[in-house]
Amino acid sequence: MKATPKILLAEDDKNLGYILKEYLTMHDFCVTLATDGKEALEQFNQDAFDLCILDIMMPVLDGFSVAQEIKKRRQEMPLIFLTAKALKIDKLKGFKIGADDYIVKPVDEEELIARIHAILKRVHHQPQCDTVHFQLGGYFFDYQNQLLAFEDDKRLLTSKKADILRELCLQKGQLLDRKKTLHTYWGENDYFNRRSMDVFIYKLRKYLSKDPSIHIKNVHGKGFILDVAETS
Repeated sequence: MKATPKILLAEDDKNLGYILKEYLTMHDFCVTLATDGKEALEQFNQDAFDLCILDIMMPVLDGFSVAQEIKKRRQEMPLIFLTAKALKIDKLKGFKIGADDYIVKPVDEEELIARIHAILKRVHHQPQCDTVHFQLGGYFFDYQNQLLAFEDDKRLLTSKKADILRELCLQKGQLLDRKKTLHTYWGENDYFNRRSMDVFIYKLRKYLSKDPSIHIKNVHGKGFILDVAETS
């Protein structure tokens, strides 16, 4: 079964935000609504979204600043600016930051849905990241050869353990969504597969335990985050 796309919607107009959230939900999207830029970033750090829709003129933190922070954390994250700012200079700034689309209010809901589907379809058909070598603190991970090395200690990983570790590495510092990972690598999100995934994560933690700067954090009910502390 195909996972429901997750959208982060940042809109400080609560009435418009509620209307858009309801409309997107009716069209089979899972929507998280934030009403200011700070809340949007907090929500982004707590979940694995497929697309972000950002207003620009928001309190606390404006949409441009939010987008820049999001791109620092996850460069490939699809972004749509949905805003009343119609000047060319604002549009150019939005696309320079990395927006996939820039929509000026008032928005036509059907057109918004069509644009979202077009972006997600394009992202879905892009070739996956071809990175196969990762440096994690004192560890070196060679995905292609399923090798995890710490100094002279080398360990061969099973294919699935290598797959899961690569997913964690590609989203380092961000949430690896539990449900999506289960569907991708186990096929079904049932009790036995969830327990199997937990065992895989436990073993990866054990394999990475020689470097205390590396942690695989559990976000209850949502997934896991690979965190590597910066060393001075």
